[in-house]
Amino acid sequence: MKKKLICIVCPRGCSLVVDTDTDPATVNGNACPKGAEYGRNEVLNPTRTVTSIVRVENREDTMVSVKTSAPVPKDKMFEVMKAIRSITVSAPIKIGDVIVKDLFGADVIATKDIL
Repeated sequence: MKKKLICIVCPRGCSLVVDTDTDPATVNGNACPKGAEYGRNEVLNPTRTVTSIVRVENREDTMVSVKTSAPVPKDKMFEVMKAIRSITVSAPIKIGDVIVKDLFGADVIATKDIL
């Protein structure tokens, strides 16, 4: 199977064609090795960094922004969001504090200070 993609690694935006009928999968159209790596990963094992917000229970109308410390499998994004929506935290919170430990291989960390 051949899949067409636009590489997002750099501003060049190469048009990639990833052929999964070969072993290993081949990538054509990339101007650099990073584009080939991106194309293979995007077709064979797509991942995303998830960003969201979590309610701060001891501050009125306050939320803290969070993100995953590493990309998680794309097909698990809805489960990650469900877990994030189900929690609340208490201030104070510092940037980098772990809000949820090991969620599909990544921690959910605070990206904002709430004092």
